[in-house]
Amino acid sequence: MLPRCNKTRGLSDETNWMMLRERDGEGWGMRSTALILTAFLATGARSEVKSASPAGFETVSVAVVAAPPEQVYAMLGQPGRWWNKAHTYSGDAANLSQDLRAGGCFCEKLVEGGTVEHGRVVQAQPGKLLRIHGALGPLQAEGATGALTWALKPAAPGTEVTLSYVVGGYVRGGADKLAPIVDRVMAEQLTGLQAVFARR
Repeated sequence: MLPRCNKTRGLSDETNWMMLRERDGEGWGMRSTALILTAFLATGARSEVKSASPAGFETVSVAVVAAPPEQVYAMLGQPGRWWNKAHTYSGDAANLSQDLRAGGCFCEKLVEGGTVEHGRVVQAQPGKLLRIHGALGPLQAEGATGALTWALKPAAPGTEVTLSYVVGGYVRGGADKLAPIVDRVMAEQLTGLQAVFARR
């Protein structure tokens, strides 16, 4: 059973539960409605929740990007150009950075001088694969972590990108409640990456 909270009209119990869980003091609660509504917009990536349980979930999004794998991989190192600002702590994607090497930080500078580590690179293969371990967004306040993998392979007219996020651990209320929301958010980021090259 989900905890009781003040419901926002038009949003599901699961979405309202996510908003209730945003208690980390970094301003997520103030932007929750925008974050969630944006996540529910249609995207250009195919996505699905592959599996889900109270202990964890796996989401997978796939899209073809109109650029060769080497260029797509390099763009992963510039998240400020394609990550949606609604899914940041600072409200500005330009504050995001990604170091494309093992041990590299997927980090964010905060407006008042703080920083956030969203994840850390555990595997980097230029033009092929980038894997980051970390708990994104509200998951950071839970006892969970995840493996975020960008897998690239040549495909007409450029690169097929498969973005998977495998999350496990303790999440108050159950990780399976967050799976559909996280799936949409991940698909949105992949669509943003796709759009950078579509504008060229």
